[in-house]
Amino acid sequence: MAKKHGKDSLKIYRRILELVRQHWGRLVLAMLFMVGVAVLTSGTAYLVKPVLDEIFFKKDMKMLKLLPIAIVLLYVVKGGCYFGQAYLMNYVGHSIIKQLRDRLYSHIQMLPLSFFHKYKTGTLMSRITNDVNVVKSMTSNAITAVLKDAFSIVGLLFVLFYRDWKLALIAIVVFPLAVVPVVKFGRRMRQLSTRCQEAIAKMNSLLQETFTGTRIVKAFGMEKYEGERFFQRTLELFNYEMKAVVIRSISPSVMELLGGIGAMFIIWYGGYKVIIGASTPGTFFSFMAALIMLYEPVKRISPLNNTIQEGLAAAIRIYDILDTESDIVERKDALVLRDGRHPVVFRNVSFAYDRNMVLKEINLEAKSGEVIALVGMSGGGKTTLVNLIPRFYDVTEGSILIDGHDIRDFTIASLRSQIGIVTQDPILFNDTIRNNIAYGDVKASESAIIAAAKAAYAYDFIQSFPDKFDTVVGERGVRLSGGEKQRICIARALLKNAPILILDEATSSLDTESELAVQQALDNLMKGRTTFVIAHRLSTIRHADRIVVIANGRIVEEGKHEQLLALDGEYRKLYELQFKDEYATEEGQRKLGILK
Repeated sequence: MAKKHGKDSLKIYRRILELVRQHWGRLVLAMLFMVGVAVLTSGTAYLVKPVLDEIFFKKDMKMLKLLPIAIVLLYVVKGGCYFGQAYLMNYVGHSIIKQLRDRLYSHIQMLPLSFFHKYKTGTLMSRITNDVNVVKSMTSNAITAVLKDAFSIVGLLFVLFYRDWKLALIAIVVFPLAVVPVVKFGRRMRQLSTRCQEAIAKMNSLLQETFTGTRIVKAFGMEKYEGERFFQRTLELFNYEMKAVVIRSISPSVMELLGGIGAMFIIWYGGYKVIIGASTPGTFFSFMAALIMLYEPVKRISPLNNTIQEGLAAAIRIYDILDTESDIVERKDALVLRDGRHPVVFRNVSFAYDRNMVLKEINLEAKSGEVIALVGMSGGGKTTLVNLIPRFYDVTEGSILIDGHDIRDFTIASLRSQIGIVTQDPILFNDTIRNNIAYGDVKASESAIIAAAKAAYAYDFIQSFPDKFDTVVGERGVRLSGGEKQRICIARALLKNAPILILDEATSSLDTESELAVQQALDNLMKGRTTFVIAHRLSTIRHADRIVVIANGRIVEEGKHEQLLALDGEYRKLYELQFKDEYATEEGQRKLGILK
């Protein structure tokens, strides 16, 4: 396990280094400034000897005038160098984090739907926000401090050995002793950081679920229950964070103890040399000043290592997502599916999800402009079937053909550009009505947007709002009714003007009045398009060109409404189940078209 962590660490260090190399110019300049800070810090310790020996012991008036000015100039230049290195290193750090965050978001967007079934929304949000922020602390703060402190340590060690090499050897004996706790604490910090970030991801997932489902929480009176669940998440996070606090608190204490032991020997030996005349007070205090200055960056090694280990743990989680490859692969020589009317053919299509066979040997042909209705009990595979057309998933066996070509032969972008989708759950973004309609064509003209709204029977209610098309719909369209949201989604599909259309139970969640308005809009939308309609309410698809009944992942019946009723099979069972009251009377059966 330790070897695996070591390999992971080296791999992540290399990948972060690749990001850092892109900013090598600023890095080199920043390091020059760091060298300046280190040299000037060492110079401060170096000047302690002439200040003591020349001013306080020899009482040299010339030095009294020159040395204070030299010290002020030294600190002015040091301050400038410090600002330069801090700005440049933070610029590099924040640039890397922006790049990492952008890559992570873009990569997640390109992954298939199956990926989103494995990861909760809150977990993915945590990767982009919390994990990247931890990496930011590592790149912007810890690595900067390590580099700066490393240069300072080298400079101050030079002063120490220059002043008294024997004392310097005694001082650095403590260093190897300090390495052991630094390594152990760092390893433990990485483990705790991983658990902390996982706890934050769980907390984010719970927040996302309860905030989006707040109506259900309130309707069932579950506020206290959800509060207790959240308290458990925060308690778990609190416990991990406190364990991390213990490590962070112990690290400096151990370093203080080791520093105190080293200082004890140095003061004893250095003081002895001054007393016997083997050294001057100026030399000794210059050495002590350098040692005290050296102690600070050395003391910071352990906390900085902890921060780096936390960042490393976060980076491993980030690259775990970035290394996830999409199973929806576009061929190198992929064709572009051109605009036009397209037939769609399913040829011996089977599909398995998590080893469960969802669809089995589907053979179906939808002619150009034909309306195919898909019906059946819930869980039969209807939605899975239509999700295969835009390659949200790839078939396990068989093929789907458009214009005689396997859809895997086309570029994903061109394939999806030819498909419009309206789902049962109308997805709107917290933006204006105009931008929601134009979501699939951001360059659409105002006249085209208005025409789409009118065709979707949305124009009148949009005009009733004070801000009209500039009305912000709220998160998930919360400021609109169900029927209004669905008509905005239909307007969006109309504006896209795709020749293949998928309607996934687009009216099932609406009341009767809203359903009539939406159905009129859908009739406009379906004109001239190859359409797949998943219908819960069988009354809405009686006039489809063909009705396909799916049960247990197979097509069990196919035909027109009257033909399927006459078969007295699965379709008739579904129909009788929905219209059992009408079936009870002769008049009702006439209305349903069973009796003439």
